[in-house]
This record gives sequence, C-alpha cells and structure tokens, in this order.
Amino acid sequence: MLFLRLTLESFRFAWQALRSNILRTVLSLLGVTIGIFSIIGVYTMVDSLENNVKSGLSSIGSQSIYIERFTWGLGEEDYPWWKYFARPMPTYREFRSLKNNLKEAEAITILTWNNAVAKRESSSFRSLIQGVSYEYSEINEVPIEKGRYFLEQEVDAARPVAIIGASVAETLFGNEDPINKRIKLKGENFTVIGVVEKKGKQMIEIAGNPDEKVFIPFLKSKRMFGSGFLTGTIQVKAKDVENGLENLEHELRGQMRTIRGLRPLDEDNFALNRPDALVNFMTTIFSSIRMGGFVIGLFALLIGGFGIANIMFVSVKERTNIIGIQKSLGAKNFFILFQFLFEAVFLCLLGGFIGLVLVYFISFIPLGSMEIVLSTKNMIFGVMISSIIGVVAGLVPAFQAANMDPVIAIRAK
Repeated sequence: MLFLRLTLESFRFAWQALRSNILRTVLSLLGVTIGIFSIIGVYTMVDSLENNVKSGLSSIGSQSIYIERFTWGLGEEDYPWWKYFARPMPTYREFRSLKNNLKEAEAITILTWNNAVAKRESSSFRSLIQGVSYEYSEINEVPIEKGRYFLEQEVDAARPVAIIGASVAETLFGNEDPINKRIKLKGENFTVIGVVEKKGKQMIEIAGNPDEKVFIPFLKSKRMFGSGFLTGTIQVKAKDVENGLENLEHELRGQMRTIRGLRPLDEDNFALNRPDALVNFMTTIFSSIRMGGFVIGLFALLIGGFGIANIMFVSVKERTNIIGIQKSLGAKNFFILFQFLFEAVFLCLLGGFIGLVLVYFISFIPLGSMEIVLSTKNMIFGVMISSIIGVVAGLVPAFQAANMDPVIAIRAK
C-alpha cells in the first residue's frame, strides 16, 4: 500500500514536471528516443533477416549432410582448387550402397539440377528441373497443395511424372486444375501428379525458388540431361538423437572412403557439407551486427542520459523549497529519493516508448519477401535499457534531493 501511494505521488510530480516545460522535456527525451530506436531497430531488422535466412536454409534440410565434390567454403581454405575438379562426382551406385549400409541415417536421397523450359500448348515457363529420389520429401520440405507426392515405384521405374511449383502451375494452367494434365520438358510428355504450395520469393534463395521448380524422378532426369552418367548430390538426414549429425558425419566419411577404396593415408576425395555450419556462420555475422548496432545506439543513449540527468538537476533546484516543506511535514529521505528516481525512470521510459513506436511503424514498410516483426523480446529489452538509463541518470540528483537539510531547503527561493 505504501509503495502504491509513493508511486502515485511520484507519478503526479513527474507528470507536472513534464507539463511545466514541454519543450525542455522533449529535447531531453530525444536522445533516449534515438538511442532506443537505433538499438531496437537494428535488433529487429537483424532478427527478421536471420529468420528469413534460416527459413531459406530449412528448405535444404538443416539436419542433413550433403556429399559433393566441392566444399561450401567453410573450411579447407588452403586446399588447391584444381584438386576439387580431380575428385569424382558422387554416383547413383554410391547412393544405393549408402542407403543399404548406413546405420545413423534417417533418410537418404540423391539430387540433380538442370534448367529447361516447361511447355503446355502455347504457354511456357523456364524452370529449374530437380531430379530426386523417393526419400527427398523426408529430408526437405515439399508441402503438396494439390495432388500427391511420388510413389516409390514411379521413382525407381523413372516414369514421366512431375510435381510442379506454384508459379509453374499458374503460368501453364492458369485457373485450370493441373492434376493428371500433361506438360512437356525437352520434348517429352510428363503427367503432373502434384502442385507444391506457393512459398513466394525469398530474400536469400538456396537451391532455387520452389515455386519455379519441376520435380521429376532422378533416373528420368539423368536420362534426359545426363547422357547416361548417373551422378548427382547425395543428401543424408541424421537421426533425431543427441550428436546425431556428428555420428552421421563420422559414419559417412568411413563408408565413402570404403566405397572409393581409399587407403588410410589417402586424403578424402569428397566433401561433406553441413547446412547447420552455414546457420552457425550466419549467426556469428548477425551477432556482430547486433553488437555494432548496440554500440552505436549506446552513444545516443548516453547523450539522452546526460539530458535526463540535466533535467533532474534543474528539477531538484526548482523544487528545493517544496522538498524542504515535504521534509518539514515528515517526509522520509527514501520518499524524496524514490520521487526523483521515479521521475527520471518515467522520462526515460517515455522516450524509450516513443522509440519502440517508431520501430513498430517501420515494421509496416514492405521489404519484398522479408517480414519485419518487432518481437516481445526486443520490446522488453528496450524497456530494460530505458529503465537502466533512467536509474543511472536520476541517481545523483535523487540523492542530492534526499539529503537536503529541510531548514536550508525551505528558505530557498
């Protein structure tokens, strides 16, 4: 009850001080507003960009490992570039061997990518043709909106069936239902068995935009585009257990070395690429950007803190006589201390709130596929920073007011 009375009384004094000189108050709050806007604005933009990037990475299976000829550049910096070209490509035979022998894998698929024009009557669409094996959907997101996914027999028999992206379906079929209709790829007829849900254009697209893809069986793709060479990228998903990726990586390395007949001292002639390494790399970059934004915003907050401290010193001087009267009527030191400290925090919170509102309005600015969201976490962080600045800025003036001699203070003019 006492705390509530102190808070209400302090709020009344703070509100009167704010109204008594609005221009002075606004100028003092400007530093806090700019500081909070800078920090929370950067944090919000970085969080939104990070979510966009992670969403893109999720489409390539973040809990999986890719077996390829080339590394993704997160290691082996001193490895001669020409040695990469000397490495053999992963083959369909290696894929079948791994599929039959891996113990730490949840699922395994082999992929290939080619570009071709998908045609239907007078309409055409330049698409990314992705050849996949049956377990592709168990590793990567393939949300089917209409129709169905491949049957295992269709993939193994290399039948001319296709799952098309939303943009391909819209261009070739318009409002017509594409299921069980035919399209042409490189002059061959394919029956459409499914349409993937529309994802929209992403800021960072890894492995292509699914809206513009056409999925077909891997063996059919190699017969059309690969001149009979059954090579591609092998993707393996780890089991959902502790250290699953590490266990899978160790097993894959041993299995691939055995399949390729490498001796103990021979170096690997393949690369094991992990999307989670890209996630960790991007997280490090985003953390650095956040720190830079915090440091820049901190300077504005310090300036705002000095402004609030200045307003509090002026407020103490203007109300010295009132402080003397309060003390003579029995007001305790902690009441005076709390009163001025509350006023400083209140002013900083007001400035911080304005900064948060500005960030919130920025979230409505369209930035293509990136959705800007002011998270609750960032809002709480902004309130905490504002409160801390208010306490620091108001501490010395509050102590000065609390320790005044009531006789001297009441005589002040």
